[in-house]
Amino acid sequence: MNDVFHRSATEIDRGRNEGLGPVFLIYLHVAACFVSMAYVAQHYAPLMRLAEANNDRLQLAALNVAPFALLSILFALCRFGFGYLVGFYFFTMLMGYLWLLPLSTFPYDHVVAYASAFASGLAFLVPAMLLSIPARQKLALSETGFRRLLTCILGFAVAVLGLGALYNLKLVAISEIYNFRNQLEFPAWLSYGLGVTSNILLPFAFAFFVIERARWRAGFCVLLLLMFYPVTLSKLSLFAPAWLVILAALSRVFAARTVVTLSLLVPILFGVLLARLFDLDAISYDRFIAYFSLVNFRMIALTSSALDFYNDFFAHHELTYFCQVNVLKSLVECPYREPLAVVMQNTYGIGYFNASLFATEGIGSVGAVLAPLAAFICGLVVAIGNTASSGLSSRFVLLSAGVLPQVFLNVSLTIALVTNGAALLFLLWYIAPRDLLGDVKSDAS
Repeated sequence: MNDVFHRSATEIDRGRNEGLGPVFLIYLHVAACFVSMAYVAQHYAPLMRLAEANNDRLQLAALNVAPFALLSILFALCRFGFGYLVGFYFFTMLMGYLWLLPLSTFPYDHVVAYASAFASGLAFLVPAMLLSIPARQKLALSETGFRRLLTCILGFAVAVLGLGALYNLKLVAISEIYNFRNQLEFPAWLSYGLGVTSNILLPFAFAFFVIERARWRAGFCVLLLLMFYPVTLSKLSLFAPAWLVILAALSRVFAARTVVTLSLLVPILFGVLLARLFDLDAISYDRFIAYFSLVNFRMIALTSSALDFYNDFFAHHELTYFCQVNVLKSLVECPYREPLAVVMQNTYGIGYFNASLFATEGIGSVGAVLAPLAAFICGLVVAIGNTASSGLSSRFVLLSAGVLPQVFLNVSLTIALVTNGAALLFLLWYIAPRDLLGDVKSDAS
């Protein structure tokens, strides 16, 4: 385990010429996403309200994606930062939506939706990836204070887990979690505590222990994260421990930018491989679909498809004007008293799933025409993470924020910042001691 986790911040951030490696991987990622979406359309067209993926529509899908895929040059040229990490996942999600658009059977204006999605992606990525103002630390913890903070985080995680277990403790198969999850009832303060601890606090502590080579404490963080699953019955809680360990292993070998690309490319490619093996009758449908439905469909394609559903719904219904935010809902009259996930389920019967900032703060709040403006503002907010983490080791930033890309893909920016604790992570980055976790100026990641 020491070999998996160990590499000091100085070693990993030392200047490294990646050559054309990351560029090639990004282009391969674009191609893999195209093939993956073709298989998704083949197996999930009725659920996603898609037309048959014949050759003509596949060619149109490729033409749709090609101009937006050129934005991949940003990921080849820009340095790693929090905006880079989140931006790459959003780039993948938007590529998926533009691919799906020619197959969509919904009657909203597809031309306007295409232009809106393209402009929204660009409006978000430019500030999120390019803005990074070095932070002037007016409040910085000493090394002793920082270590005490980590001890408090572990103690707080144990306490939150214990309290959560008093309300729910069920060890069920992943296929059965939806039979029980809607029955979960936590007090609001405990619900916030569970989300912030599993998404932010424990990954933050894990990142430092990996950097410091404290393998037992890193392992303890992984164990605590795993114990959140029977309490919250969340897929993210179940897979987060393995996800962080994989990121730690990859970041021991590769620079941060390459790890970000591999973190999506490898899972998507494996799903494509299983699909091909199923086509050749080399594996059973059950073995193929068990993985493909969880990764290629649920983790990637469904987040893209959410934009399709939101575009259709809000083309015919009143906009929210951000009233989906709980604080605003209590102050102004809102056309939707229920969460948007419930509204979508009641309208389309597709299950209770949330959507990213492009759907909520964008399409749902201000409509497709003004969605790029909302995306630009969201990009500025994400850029605060770049500023807060400036001067920190790229590996530390990558690992401590390792769970957040999946959060951002599935919930609004407001929920990601508050309920899931991204704003708290920005604060933790800001006060972290640079002499202990500092970056190396020659970093080429």
